[in-house]
Amino acid sequence: MSFENPAPGWPGSPARWTSSAKSGVGTALQPQSRVWFTLSHGILNEIYYPRVDQACTRDFGLIVTDGTGFFSEEKRDAKSVIRSVVEGVPAFIVTSVCTQNRYQIEKLVFVDPCRDVVLQRVTFKALAGTVADYRLYALLAPHLVNKGAGNTAWIGDYKGMSMLFAEGGGTVLALGCSVPFAKSSAGFVGVSDGWQDLRQHFDLRWHYDVARNGNVALTGEVNLVKCGGSFVLALGFGRTAAEAALRVRISLDEDVDAALGEYTAGWRAWQDTLLPLDHAGHSERHNTYRVSTAVLRAHEARSFAGGYIASLSIP
Repeated sequence: MSFENPAPGWPGSPARWTSSAKSGVGTALQPQSRVWFTLSHGILNEIYYPRVDQACTRDFGLIVTDGTGFFSEEKRDAKSVIRSVVEGVPAFIVTSVCTQNRYQIEKLVFVDPCRDVVLQRVTFKALAGTVADYRLYALLAPHLVNKGAGNTAWIGDYKGMSMLFAEGGGTVLALGCSVPFAKSSAGFVGVSDGWQDLRQHFDLRWHYDVARNGNVALTGEVNLVKCGGSFVLALGFGRTAAEAALRVRISLDEDVDAALGEYTAGWRAWQDTLLPLDHAGHSERHNTYRVSTAVLRAHEARSFAGGYIASLSIP
């Protein structure tokens, strides 16, 4: 693939991991899905593939602007609340409200039980003005195979669907959206990435198509007017770009509620095999027993029964 507009600023700022204070972890129990995700500050943090000890992202959040002077980063400029969709099942609804009360973002986050894809069904609501007054951007920081350095990010497509890609350590990720990205860019963190562009211009003006062998980030604008504020983001993984992109496309073509139902059924079936100790320490807000069992089960290695990672946090 030829690229005509490479990003400046190689290799980017030194790579760092995000906070280890997690508010949620999740994975599908179906064997055909080999992805684990973590949540904190209202956004996705490390996502692991194809093993529970191999992180492939630093974080994945949203940025909101008005195109002229308003800049709001979901993880820093909004207050978030997280809750489980179903008791004992690590699928979450995250609701974030802008500290200036200008917007609300609600996200349903879980793993596609049939493939290596993390799904987010997002609903953006304008609390001041209308949806048309805002611009929404997905900002993804790849850290493939436990490394923030030496990654390559690029803008591409798969069978006519616009996607964002990154590769490192023999693993590839692909990010797609149910509505085509209006604009997109790849850049080096701290220099030419989308965050720097949006913070300066409140619009995505830099349209770099590749950032090679550094600490990279990917940015894509979601067309809020076209989708009415509701859309799905799918982040998939594979050994090749085509493999990752195919998984993303299939996930986006499937019904999200059906996928959630299958994901939930797998977890409920496993929870039903456990001793019914639900009333031990069960508060009105949380069934601490089922929260604990889900967290422990999510940390188990898929390929080595009984093997656990100490914590899905900083690799």
